[in-house]
Amino acid sequence: MTIRTRREFLRGAGALAAACITPGLAGLARGVSPRRPNILFIMTDDHASHAMSCYGSRLNKTPNLDRLAREGMRFENSFCTNSICAPCRAVILTGKYSHINGLMDNAQKFDGAQPTFPKLLQKAGYETAMIGKWHLKTDPTGFDYWNILPGQGVYYNPVMIEMGTRKNHTGYVTDIITDYALDWLKGRAGDRPFCLMYHHKAPHREWSPGPRHLTLYDDVTMPEPATLFDDYQGRGRAAREQDMSIEKTMNARDLKLTPPTNLTAEQKQLWDAAYEPKNEAFRVANLQGKDLVRWKYQRYIKDYLRCIASVDENVGRVLDYLDESGLANNTVVLYTSDQGFYLGDHGWFDKRFMYEESLRMPLLVRYPKEIKAGSVNDDIVLNLDFAPTFLDYAGVEVPADMQGASMRGVLAGKTPEDWRRSMYYHYYEYPAVHSVKRHYGIRTRRHKLIHFYHDIDEWELYDLRKDPEELKNVYDDPAYADVARRLKEQLKRLAAMYKDDTGAAIE
Repeated sequence: MTIRTRREFLRGAGALAAACITPGLAGLARGVSPRRPNILFIMTDDHASHAMSCYGSRLNKTPNLDRLAREGMRFENSFCTNSICAPCRAVILTGKYSHINGLMDNAQKFDGAQPTFPKLLQKAGYETAMIGKWHLKTDPTGFDYWNILPGQGVYYNPVMIEMGTRKNHTGYVTDIITDYALDWLKGRAGDRPFCLMYHHKAPHREWSPGPRHLTLYDDVTMPEPATLFDDYQGRGRAAREQDMSIEKTMNARDLKLTPPTNLTAEQKQLWDAAYEPKNEAFRVANLQGKDLVRWKYQRYIKDYLRCIASVDENVGRVLDYLDESGLANNTVVLYTSDQGFYLGDHGWFDKRFMYEESLRMPLLVRYPKEIKAGSVNDDIVLNLDFAPTFLDYAGVEVPADMQGASMRGVLAGKTPEDWRRSMYYHYYEYPAVHSVKRHYGIRTRRHKLIHFYHDIDEWELYDLRKDPEELKNVYDDPAYADVARRLKEQLKRLAAMYKDDTGAAIE
């Protein structure tokens, strides 16, 4: 059997698809159609919005991501429905909550036979591709081309699975994923509009920086979050019994006290030059208590931000190509992360909780034909809404069983009168790594009500206007009795509307 090159495969697939679509679709010029824009969906893993300068980061600069905010719309209240990697991706693909699409935690496999927005776009004549982190344990479906990391993937010298074939690569994963994305964009066959899902591993744990950024921030002391030494006295058992603290949970690999095992000789030399002198200084210092936590925080946050620096540079490469190729004006570019992340907030890393840092997702969307440059929106939007939005822009009917809503009106500055004023959340992965208890809840503009259940039965209520850091649970405060009652009623209605009976009953 002759194995064709990727470029030959793409050209052949494009020619075959062009022969099968209707004459009206075949007549669409690449990047020209005023009715059917291209779609570039960029997603990172665990990128907290407060690690982006367009969101006011005190820590780092993200000039290329800031460009999207400057030329499009930035969302202040973009939230996930289940703050964990694989379930978030399934929600985005299907436009349905976890209990409906069947992927509630990272241990389960995604059912690729169910309807997804890439399949619907492909059927409507779009050229579709998935490149980068997939993390769903089954092969991608609905794509003319796919090239993914197996599972979580690794930062250095990754294996990637290209159309079912595993291939070894030498280099840094963020650069490699971008190289493939650009190669696909440049090698597309035919004149169809495209949808490219360009998804990064970074800045997921264990936050291994690329060679160009190994010493970035070495001369900087990062400001500590105000809640780095949170004692959880204002919360219940869930916050106290988690296992995701900088103090206790981080291991030697996280802290770069040991290097990755798959480095080339040249990479190992660069790695040792960057880390070994700092590690030796740490060993000599013999830090303890809060001093040790502070050292761990500095090591963690700098490596995390170094990974983001690489993402930002590579997103810039793709945005530059859209400009150079004349595609920018007719391409919807959406940047987000699969959830938020704790950057030492409450003494934590990771996500999972319904608290703000992990619930909130960055969201930037640029489409010059409809979105006002530099606009900021504070409506409540969800990852549940991405699929309907992409389909709406493509002129494809949104299936009635999708549970999200198209954001197209919101993006055009014309939020519908019946747009949601609260959102529903449900997290399931417990008992499991990091020991974050199962919970569901509701968030409105001002309040958040959470019910922790399974091996616990505790309610937490926060007044986000008075207590934005969620330090004081006011559920048992008589002054909030009416608020708690109203929120419980709303929570019941949302659970019924989304057909979720998988959690403990609301009494």
